[in-house]
Amino acid sequence: MKKYFIIVILLFYKVSIAQITFDYNVQLTPIAIPGLQGLHSYAFAQHNGKWLILGGRKDGVHARQPFNAFPNSQNNSNIIVIDVETQQVWSTPLTSLATGLKEQLQATNMNFYQDGDVLYIIGGYAFSESLNDHVTFDKLTSIQVPNLIDAVINGTSISSNFKQITNPIFQNTGGQLGKIGNEFYLIGGQVFTGRYNPMNNPTFEQSYINKVQKFTIDNSGTQLSYNNYSFVEDVVHLHRRDYNLVPQVFPNGEEGYTISSGVFQINADLPFLYPVDIKASGYFPQTQFNQYLSNYHSAKVGLYDGIENKMHNLFFGGISRYYYNGTTLVQDDDVPFVKTISRTTRVANSDLSEYKLEVEMPNLKGAGAEFIPNKNLPHYSNEVIKLNDITANEFVIGHIYGGIDSPSINPFTNNETNTTSAGATIYEVKLIKNAILGQSSIDGKNEFTFTVSPNPTKENSVSIQFYLPYVATLDYFVTNESGQLLDDGEIDELKQGNNTMTFNLVNSEDKIQVITFVLDNKFYCTKKIIIN
Repeated sequence: MKKYFIIVILLFYKVSIAQITFDYNVQLTPIAIPGLQGLHSYAFAQHNGKWLILGGRKDGVHARQPFNAFPNSQNNSNIIVIDVETQQVWSTPLTSLATGLKEQLQATNMNFYQDGDVLYIIGGYAFSESLNDHVTFDKLTSIQVPNLIDAVINGTSISSNFKQITNPIFQNTGGQLGKIGNEFYLIGGQVFTGRYNPMNNPTFEQSYINKVQKFTIDNSGTQLSYNNYSFVEDVVHLHRRDYNLVPQVFPNGEEGYTISSGVFQINADLPFLYPVDIKASGYFPQTQFNQYLSNYHSAKVGLYDGIENKMHNLFFGGISRYYYNGTTLVQDDDVPFVKTISRTTRVANSDLSEYKLEVEMPNLKGAGAEFIPNKNLPHYSNEVIKLNDITANEFVIGHIYGGIDSPSINPFTNNETNTTSAGATIYEVKLIKNAILGQSSIDGKNEFTFTVSPNPTKENSVSIQFYLPYVATLDYFVTNESGQLLDDGEIDELKQGNNTMTFNLVNSEDKIQVITFVLDNKFYCTKKIIIN
């Protein structure tokens, strides 16, 4: 039976009309370009107003049946160039490229980042003819964007615009690639081999990467190379794929990223709700805040107001565990397609809040789409738009291309994936000043916490106290300081109100153990315990 809940009043959910923190309306204007195919989960770059599109899929949501999932015929096997101003499109097939390039560049969910005139692509998932299997590719590819765009438009040879190397650290699909300073950050993702199977029958092998991997790239010579590799691992907080990595400017002016939501939790086939900040100094789970209205990879954009010291993130449609039916917040654990356009805002004291915008996506669309920013606007090196440097009352911040279109909210659960498709529409996204705007605010505060005593401890057990607003599942994970899992389980015999229990630590050589409790598959809280 479908799990479907209407939330009217719940301790942690409060909806109100908030004070104005973002005084703009969002306006979407569709653009239809003749001959442009539908596409989702692709990689892109841009140069002088033209977009370079690689990889992705031409069909909709993947089928539930292994023999129908991710057919090779629906890979995007062309390199596409789009000029949105002149409404022109050009394409050329990948067939002239070497096997390693040809196979990777028609993959889905590649990790990619544009650094100046170079697009870097890592990994991706697709059928490999040379290996006769669906694989996650283990390759890093660099692409000369302006030259490749010119070659596609002019119909000349494309092969000189690529370099590629192979290494196991690049075997990654569904993660995200960013850059802070001189270092590239490959964040989260998974290795998936074989055919998808919703019943977990042995048609595939899957492992989450659970890491933030850092390295530098040297693209200067004829041979591509990487150096200065390091990583941090956390099987609890970094167990994420198919999420939105949103570029950020933090309250102290530091540039970085935020992992927004993503799937799936270790103990439940449900998305994470809390974000994780990524900085040069490390990763920082923000478990005190839950984001409810956007949980899966979709179009997104970051905008920073340096005068007010407010960081705004906009999310466009996609897939979410929560959505609004009128003024009622609905929880659907089948994680449906939604029309919601939402915003999160970080203010000067680092507090986070979430808002539902009045405008919605035209239909159930946006999953696997990309936001292509307007680079003519003032922006930071990580492409966060400098909102306070813009004096116009209305301006185009970018465009949304593609994504999955669905006629119903739960086509995968209801085995109706054949009704979904890859969208071909481009949406111009404009901000329009509106000083009297009111937006619905959701209280995302996580009030669940626990205390540990004594800490530090010389014993192999500690006392844990916590307050439960209602009785629900309470799972725990114990990790070491390196983020590796030592123990996990579920706490029984809970009661509403105050609870006290003795918690046995893991008998190991680890002198620092980290306990994470998860209430109701929604609220996370983590404490570090020092063992003397």
